[in-house]
Amino acid sequence: MRIRMSACEHACYIRLVPKTIQIRDLDDEVYRALSRRAAEEGVSVPELLRTEAARLASRPSISEWLDRTRRRSSDVTAIETVSALDELRGSWPDARR
Repeated sequence: MRIRMSACEHACYIRLVPKTIQIRDLDDEVYRALSRRAAEEGVSVPELLRTEAARLASRPSISEWLDRTRRRSSDVTAIETVSALDELRGSWPDARR
């Protein structure tokens, strides 16, 4: 016997069911590296990937991050920033100044 759900019940059910992701065509060396890392951390490969997926999802995308940083005002000019970086890095090995 098949039980019919209302649209609301179905939506609630879909939200509560755990989601599954399948990754196809994963290189053997990538899987070995994931297995090694998971073993070092004492977890399974799926648990390692679940943790990494949660970490990735919690971070802003590059475009979101750039939008946020563009909204920040600064009194420092690009030339001052480049000069400060040059000072930290030192002179270029082949610089003929």
